[in-house]
Amino acid sequence: MKHYRYLLFDLDGTLTDSAPGILRSAAYALEHFGIMVSDLDTLYPFVGPPLEDSFIEFYNFSEEDAHRAVEIYHDRYERIGVYENAPYDGAAECLHRLREMGYILALATSKPIDMTDVVLDRFGLRRYFDFIGARDNEGLMHTKADVIDHVTASLGIKDKSEAVMIGDRKYDIQGAKATGLDSIGVLFGYGSRDELLTAGADHLAEDYDSLLRLLSDTH
Repeated sequence: MKHYRYLLFDLDGTLTDSAPGILRSAAYALEHFGIMVSDLDTLYPFVGPPLEDSFIEFYNFSEEDAHRAVEIYHDRYERIGVYENAPYDGAAECLHRLREMGYILALATSKPIDMTDVVLDRFGLRRYFDFIGARDNEGLMHTKADVIDHVTASLGIKDKSEAVMIGDRKYDIQGAKATGLDSIGVLFGYGSRDELLTAGADHLAEDYDSLLRLLSDTH
């Protein structure tokens, strides 16, 4: 087992249960285009990837319509959706214990930085991280790989084998692979075991306790 020094955490579905706000805000945006969503569960694919990509991939929106849909999404999300969110039980304790073990913790999320700041401050999670990596509001970091590259460069990580990406969706695993990092897929978020394994996760963790055990063995 490799010995890691840096842990990069995803946010939505890995540390917080953000689905209610995301799904309702996506439905709000779709309604503007005359698309009524009766079952919010069908919108779970929106949790994880960049929103523009989801509107294009799942509803065949043009780039122009996708951009407008994201604006409408954020109109609701920034007022209401960001608060329809809560940390998973055990998330803060897990982060606390990992810091006690000597790990350097960073956040690597595709959520825009302003909304990331709201979540971290609302739930008291900022204190656990040495660096916050999120999508910039200028759109210069579009993919998860872009965010991961930003984090590793900002932390001055030269040896990528010292870092591991921890997340719940294939986008986290694919982003890690694209940037030369190992990955740990967590099974308590929004991605399935099959999704994470197919994406190439190096390790899987059933819950925070198993994540802590895994990282105890690698430190």
